Formats: sequence, C-alpha cells, structure tokens
Amino acid sequence: MFIARWQIDARFGHKQAALDLMREWEKEIGRKAGLDPSRTSILTGSIGLKEATIENNMTVDSLAELERFFETIATIPEHMAWGKKLEPFVVSGTSRWSILRVVPME
Repeated sequence: MFIARWQIDARFGHKQAALDLMREWEKEIGRKAGLDPSRTSILTGSIGLKEATIENNMTVDSLAELERFFETIATIPEHMAWGKKLEPFVVSGTSRWSILRVVPME
C-alpha cells in the first residue's frame, strides 16, 4: 500500500479559497477518476510546517493503481480547468508529489 501526497503552499490570505477548491476537486473531478473519498484526506500545516501548506493524501493499493489514476485524470477536461482556477491561490513552484510506502504492522 502507498500514500500519494500532493502538496502545495497557498498564497498569503488565500488558504481558504485553495482549500475550497481542493474539496471541489475531490467531489467533482476525483470521483470521475475513481477516487474513493474514504481513502483521501486534506491536511494543512499546523506545527512544524508552514501554515500555508495544504496536502491531499490518497491511499492506493499499488503503484499500478496510482498510475491508472494519473492516466484517468489526464483525460478529464474539468481537471485542466480546475488547475487554472487554483493557480492564482498557489505559491508558484510549490506543487509537488511524494509517494510513501506504508509499512505493515507485524
């Protein structure tokens, strides 16, 4: 199992707008791509992180599942339009993906 973490930093004074758009993406675009809302979470910086940091974490069973997800969202026209709506609220250059492997408890 893996956690795919997409992280951005919101521009000063625009964190709530960015959060609202992240929720909109999950409901409208993520679901079209097969995203299971029970396997995602949106987090924000609190202690030890920038307050402006916003993360969307998605749990997937395999890298193949994640690859299929990426391929699917690339075909959804609303995804590109959503990115253009989000852009004014994000610090340029802060978008990044991190993929973490979940270590099972024994």
